[in-house]
Amino acid sequence: MPASAAPSFSCGFTSIIGPPNAGKSTLLNALLDCKLSIVTHKPQTTRKKITGIYSDDSTQIIFLDTPGIMEPQQKLHEAMLKVTRDTLKDADAIIALLPFSKKNGLFDRAFAEELHRDWLKNSGKPLIAVFNKSDLVNAEQQKEAEAFIRREWNPAAILSISALNGKGLQELVDALRPYLPMHDPLYPEDALSTAPERFFASEIIREKIFLLYGREVPYSAEVVVDEFREQHENDPKRKDLIRCSIIVERDTQKQIIIGHKGQALKKLGQSARQEIEQLLGRPIFLELFVKVRPDWRKKQTLLKSYGY
Repeated sequence: MPASAAPSFSCGFTSIIGPPNAGKSTLLNALLDCKLSIVTHKPQTTRKKITGIYSDDSTQIIFLDTPGIMEPQQKLHEAMLKVTRDTLKDADAIIALLPFSKKNGLFDRAFAEELHRDWLKNSGKPLIAVFNKSDLVNAEQQKEAEAFIRREWNPAAILSISALNGKGLQELVDALRPYLPMHDPLYPEDALSTAPERFFASEIIREKIFLLYGREVPYSAEVVVDEFREQHENDPKRKDLIRCSIIVERDTQKQIIIGHKGQALKKLGQSARQEIEQLLGRPIFLELFVKVRPDWRKKQTLLKSYGY
């Protein structure tokens, strides 16, 4: 990308919002062709805003992946919803992602109506309505769903895609482009995110907790990077040191994380270390500690200290 882009270059911010498990993080990763946002089969995996930067010859889109919209049960959920509301203020355009589902028929119409009424109607931003998981429905069902949203929302554009299969991604970029400001790129063309490496390290560890442990533990766990020390330039054999605390709410959860003779924690550390090394492109020394902070999800001071 030249330092001064062509006059027709578009650059702007786009917020991706929707219910938990809509595929927002899968969409971001697919658009960037890079695993930037953690993905699991469990809802509410994303807790904080993830910034992803898409660039091509005529466009740079700074995507803002957000926590899923749900009924808040505690302070943590309230903080997550605030993140989503704040990204709407920063966005030049909004992608509202609605998942098709075989279980609920075409899609959740009640949620779609609430989403439009409470989040989108008065945003003042161009709205791109996107149905994800289009592989779960036939062409007639897809047309029916699109007609409903077109009638109820009157969006700037409407598409059906499959983020998992890569279907419709270029069409989505093309649909967004007219609603972004005419502006030079804000970041180098090879930039993928504005978040620091330590953030992605903590997210990878948290993803492994979701994948390796049962229903209760992942939602009660938070990962805090206590130390991130890069290897010295004059000693390339020396590994980076990443020291993290896994925060849980009860002693029983701590015991589950650690496992018998520490085997579960060892497996977690090995799995996370391999992926962090792949992300960073260099070897690391990863230390994990488990700490109990009762009801941390309900305490504003602790939430603030954990970055919420």
